[in-house]
Amino acid sequence: MTSGRILVIAIVAVTAAFGVALWWFVNYAYYEEFDEVSLIFQRGDGTAFELPLDGQANAVRAINAETSPLRFRACFTLPRAQVAEVLADAFTYDDPTPLGAPGWFDCFDAEAIGADLEAGDAQPFLVQRDITRGIDRVAALYADGRGFVWHQLNGTLE
Repeated sequence: MTSGRILVIAIVAVTAAFGVALWWFVNYAYYEEFDEVSLIFQRGDGTAFELPLDGQANAVRAINAETSPLRFRACFTLPRAQVAEVLADAFTYDDPTPLGAPGWFDCFDAEAIGADLEAGDAQPFLVQRDITRGIDRVAALYADGRGFVWHQLNGTLE
């Protein structure tokens, strides 16, 4: 074998290893999964009300990573009485844009949630403004009690 072939094989091998490592870090590293979330919905009058959710009663699945506040995602269900409370009292969110989740977090489908928000099948609500500087916690809630939460940029850092 010539030294040129060896060099090409080495470059391809290092590039492939780097690609696999990068994919793993983006999709798996640093994420923590948990099953308790407290949502503090904002009302239009400036007050708030809290909905503590747990994995047992509300089928909560949530992920977060300390590396970025935008990595937070959660899926949950609410009893109909709580759905009615949120629909009646919570402050709606003007420009909801669900961000994609890692493929292994299969309860959160950003494209489907976004399409349902546009079609009016789900309602967007502000959970907490500036949960971290420039980032809002937003929820989408369906009439059947399914809910999804994510963080998104609110435009104040632009």
